[in-house]
Amino acid sequence: MESYLFIGGSRDCLYIPVASDVGVLQLWTDIAGIENYIRETLSVGDVSITVYRHESLTPQHVLDLFVSHYKSCAVNRPGGRHY
Repeated sequence: MESYLFIGGSRDCLYIPVASDVGVLQLWTDIAGIENYIRETLSVGDVSITVYRHESLTPQHVLDLFVSHYKSCAVNRPGGRHY
């Protein structure tokens, strides 16, 4: 099993091992009962990564989160740029 990045929900930013053929993963939570995570592939050119996004997030929201986290990392490093 390979570990995949989870985006959104109570598992946000965690890497969790999942079998490679699982399209939708249901995970128990303490508060909401069950959360659904949907397998997505993000790619740039010929490089791609597979992630699991919380069902409440659209693919556009996931990309927006990636961009905002990247900007935050860039700004907070020494000599970082402000956007």
